[in-house]
Parts: sequence; C-alpha cells; structure tokens
Amino acid sequence: MRNFDLTPLYRATVGFDQIADLMDRALASDVGQNTYPPYNIEKTADDAWRISIAVAGFSDDDLAIEVKDRSLHVTARKAEDDSDHTYLHRGIATRAFERRFHLADHVRVTEASHENGMLHIDLVREVPEALKPRRIAITSAKRKDANLVEAKSVN
Repeated sequence: MRNFDLTPLYRATVGFDQIADLMDRALASDVGQNTYPPYNIEKTADDAWRISIAVAGFSDDDLAIEVKDRSLHVTARKAEDDSDHTYLHRGIATRAFERRFHLADHVRVTEASHENGMLHIDLVREVPEALKPRRIAITSAKRKDANLVEAKSVN
C-alpha cells in the first residue's frame, strides 16, 4: 500500500497547484483502477495523440464523449435488452463504464470515430501563437563616422 502526503508541496510552492492535483489524482486512482474497457494511447505526431478504446457490443448511440474542466470523459450506457436471449456463455461485457483522461493545457479533441468495435479519439495540442517561441531580430546600431568631431557652441 502506497501512501504519499503531498501537503508539504502545497505549503512550499505557489502556482504549482495543477501539478500537485495531478499527482494526487494519479496516486489516488492507481490503487483501485478499473481495467474495463481496455484502451491504448498512441502518439501519432509530435503534438498529436489517439486514444483507442475497445467498445465491442456498444453502438454509437450508447457512447458519449465530453470534455469538461480539462478532462475527457468517455461513458457508455447500454440500453436494456428486452429480447429473450438464453446465453450459454456470455464473454462480451457490455456493462456501463466511465473512463476519464486528464488533458494538458491547449490539448483539444479533434475527432472521434467508432469502427469495428473500437472507439478512436484524436487529440492535438495547439499552442497559442503568443506562447510559441519566436526569434527576435537583432539590429545593429548605426555607427558614427569616426572622423567626425562634435563641436559645442560656447556662449
């Protein structure tokens, strides 16, 4: 059992609340993390990712994707099946789930698609122009003519 107290971090820093909150969330959810449904996180470019979640048995209407408070929430609710099925073995889980992913600053969802039992969510980081590094041009000062002597009037 791991138990970390991050209180000294809160007392000794100013403006780093997001980092401490992120560590708290990661440590708290690590203990009893549910593994259903399985998912992959793939880096598709320097500033782009794809989350793929196995959602076999769910239709587009059963799935919901929402971004709020810099968190991506993926939920699935299967409608009640009124048909009279007799299963000898039921290995495809279609139980409801909620999966959350904390998003970094300036990361947004660009697309979501559902194909062949996989839900794909594409993300991209779009850094605002004001925060991007920029090159500053260096201009040289105009040199004065070395042979010119400045004269002051005396009155």
